[in-house]
Amino acid sequence: MAKTHEVSVEFRDLQGKSASRRLRHTDKVPAILYGGSEAPRMLQLDQKIAYRYSQAEWFYTNILLLKEGEQTQRALLRDIQRHPYKQRLLHLDFQRVSDNEIVKIRVPLHFINQEKSPAGKITGAFIMHELNDVVVACLPKDLPENIEIDLIDLKIGDIIHISDLKLPEGVVIPSLKLGKMHDLPIVLAKAPLVEEVVVEAAPAGKKPAAKAAAKAAAKAPAAKAAPAAKAPAAKKK
Repeated sequence: MAKTHEVSVEFRDLQGKSASRRLRHTDKVPAILYGGSEAPRMLQLDQKIAYRYSQAEWFYTNILLLKEGEQTQRALLRDIQRHPYKQRLLHLDFQRVSDNEIVKIRVPLHFINQEKSPAGKITGAFIMHELNDVVVACLPKDLPENIEIDLIDLKIGDIIHISDLKLPEGVVIPSLKLGKMHDLPIVLAKAPLVEEVVVEAAPAGKKPAAKAAAKAAAKAPAAKAAPAAKAPAAKKK
């Protein structure tokens, strides 16, 4: 089961675009909490703390305990708006969580023992992770923190699909009910690429240049040695 992480918030009464702009100028992030039988509530979070939350995996996949003083509310992050180029958050949406209502949420996939697998031991093999998370449906009490995929037996040519995942009790993947085409591959293991050296054959009737030159050299008559130079005749006295 996923852990519950505490998130510090402040409830606010003011709402609207102008109120949100004023909050951002004071280093606050406007947010909303909705869902369940209660009316939506306006929230605000400290910009630096909220940005730090946004760097953690659990902020997107675990149940959050929104806390202000003695008040607490369990919720899930449903939307996050970021500044286009600054490291700042613009708005957050949270949805209330009820113990008796099924929630749908993306859960990360964690891959283990890839290096120890038969495919992982082959130099140059391609092991591709096509998906890094999947959408699951379950009650809050059954929500997993992540889904582990053990690749210890992965061989070249193997494909692991969504339907091959080992899910905790009470957890289902809704997309599998839509048909086989939604049973997407998660991991593929491919053999290393082998470079082929292509040797071009010589055209029919023609001999390779190197062989022809060697044959011609063999047939050519040996060069005659130059006559030895004669010594000059001795002068008569």
